[in-house]
Amino acid sequence: MNHDSYPDAYVKAILDTTKTIAMVGASANWNRPSYFAMKYLQGKGYRVLPVNPRAAGQTILGETCVANLNDLTDRVDMVDIFRNSDAAAAIVDEALAMSPRPRTIWMQLGVRNDAAARHAESEGLQVVMNRCPKIEYARLNGELGWQGLNSRVISSKRRKLAS
Repeated sequence: MNHDSYPDAYVKAILDTTKTIAMVGASANWNRPSYFAMKYLQGKGYRVLPVNPRAAGQTILGETCVANLNDLTDRVDMVDIFRNSDAAAAIVDEALAMSPRPRTIWMQLGVRNDAAARHAESEGLQVVMNRCPKIEYARLNGELGWQGLNSRVISSKRRKLAS
């Protein structure tokens, strides 16, 4: 997989088949990016399970936060990493130890760890790096266009039909 440019179909397929997300680095602080992303994704029908050792036992947006991925009791489709790039490798290892395993490792904006991505992919997981599922969901569903942003999905120009 070319992690510099993801096909829209690849990202959309991940978002369409994901139901439950473990958000590593989720915050109970309403003005943190992880809180915004969690709330948005919940509003789109995803179940988002917060993972953060500092907030373990607290309730974040209606879900009980756990300290580690191995503390989760529900099946997870995606692990969303809201930690720094150096922390990603250990989180991928923890995700690979889960049973059943998640299908996807998603590293947030600014998070990229190519070695961790290769490891996850060698174990059959899908990987997205340096992207936000909240932003990608909005872009692929035309919501960013509401703010005047070019989502590359909606256009006033007619598409050329293949013959």
